[in-house]
Amino acid sequence: MRTTAEHIFRAGVKAVMPDQLIRSQVFLSEGILTICGEAYTLCNFRNIYLLGAGKASALMAREIENVLGDGITGGVIVTKYGHGCSLKHVECIEAAHPVPDANSFAAAESMLAVAERATENDLVICLLSGGASSLMADLPGDLTPDALQQTNALLVNSGASIAEINTVRKHLSKLKGGRLAQTVFPAYCVGLILSDVVGDSMEVIASGPTTPDTTSFADAFTVLQRYRLTDMLPEAVVSRIKKGMAGEIGETPDVHHPCFARVKNYSIGNNRKALEASARAAADLGFAPAIVTDSLQGDYQAVARFLLGQIAPTASMERPACLLFGGEPTVKVTGQGLGGRNQHLALYLATLLHEGREHAPQNITILCAGTDGTDGPTDAAGAVVDAYSLQEALKRDDAPQNYLDNADSYRFFETYGGHILTGNTQTNVMDIIIILYNYPL
Repeated sequence: MRTTAEHIFRAGVKAVMPDQLIRSQVFLSEGILTICGEAYTLCNFRNIYLLGAGKASALMAREIENVLGDGITGGVIVTKYGHGCSLKHVECIEAAHPVPDANSFAAAESMLAVAERATENDLVICLLSGGASSLMADLPGDLTPDALQQTNALLVNSGASIAEINTVRKHLSKLKGGRLAQTVFPAYCVGLILSDVVGDSMEVIASGPTTPDTTSFADAFTVLQRYRLTDMLPEAVVSRIKKGMAGEIGETPDVHHPCFARVKNYSIGNNRKALEASARAAADLGFAPAIVTDSLQGDYQAVARFLLGQIAPTASMERPACLLFGGEPTVKVTGQGLGGRNQHLALYLATLLHEGREHAPQNITILCAGTDGTDGPTDAAGAVVDAYSLQEALKRDDAPQNYLDNADSYRFFETYGGHILTGNTQTNVMDIIIILYNYPL
C-alpha cells in the first residue's frame, strides 16, 4: 500500500508539470500569441521580455521559449538550486530556498533592471510559482542581506501561514506586492501563475509581484506582533515597517493604481488539478476516491486530528477507499533537527495510529508529501506511514516523540524507512495527503 500511495501521489504531480500547463494555455499562430484564450498581436510590441521566479519558473520559461523563440528579447528567471534548465534567450539563476542567498539578491537586481528597461511598446511576461518570495529577494532602503535572511528564517519557522509570511515580505521589497507591475509600467504585463497557496489568491502567490495588494504596513506589523517577532528581528526591519505605518514609505500599489490597467494575470494550475489526477489514478487501481479538501491549513496537530476524523466506518464499504487532501499545514519549529512539515505531520500521524491501533482498523496507510519534491531543507518529498511504522523504533527504545520534539522527522524516516523520494519535480502546488484504507491485509 505504501507503493500504491506513492503511485497515486506521482500521478497528481505529473498533472501539474509546468511545461505541460504552458503548452495547454499558450499558442502562437500567424503572429498572434494566445494566452489563456486572450489574443496578443506580436507586431504591436517592440520587445518581449520574460521575468520569472519560483520552483516551476525555469520549465515555464523553457516552454515559452519553445513558443516564441527568437521573438524573446531577453529576461531573467530565478529558481531553486536543482530546478533550473538550459534556456537560450533568458538568464536562468539558481538560488536558495526558503532563506535567500547572494544569488537571490543578484537575481532580484537583474529582474529590476529588465523591468526598468521596459517601455510602453513592450510586453513583459512574468512566470510565477511557489518559492518565488524567497528566491526573488531584493534590498529596499538600507536593509542588508543578513537582515533579510534572518527575517525569512524567523518567519518560516514561526508557525505563521504563508499569507501572513508574505504580508511581511511584500512590505520589505521593491518587487513584491504589485511593485514589479508598477516598475514595468507603462509596458504591458502578463502574469502566468502556478498556485501554491490555499485559496489560490494571486496576491499571496509569490507575494503578488504583478497583482494589486490589499495589505498594509500595519498588517505586516500585526503579523510580527502575533508571532512575537518584533524583539527578535533586526532593528532595521522593524524600523522600516514602522516608517511605512507612519507614511514615511509609500504603501504597495492597490487596485486603483494605473499600472494595473495594463496587467493581465492568469492562473494556469493549482492543487485541485493535481488532486483530480490523483483521484483518477486511485480509481484506476480499484479504490473509491474522494477529494475531501484542497484547502487544508493550520497547525499540524489539528490537521492530523481532522484527517483521521474523515475515515468512515468500513463495515458497509465494498471497495478500498482513497481520501485525498491538499493544502499546507504549518509547524512551529522548536528543535534543531532536520525535517519538513510533511515528514513531521506523517510522523505525528504514525504516533496516533500506533496509539489507537487496538480500537481502529490496522489497514490504514497515509502519505504526506510536497508536490515540489523537497519537504523543508531535505531531499525527501515527505513520508508514508501506517500502524506499524513505529514498531522497529520502539523495539530499540528509540522514542518517536523525541524526533517530534526536536523537529527531526527526516532522521526518523532515514533510520526506519518511509521516505518519499521523487527528486526535484520542478513544479509546486502545495502538498498532497493520501489516506488509503479498507484494503485487504
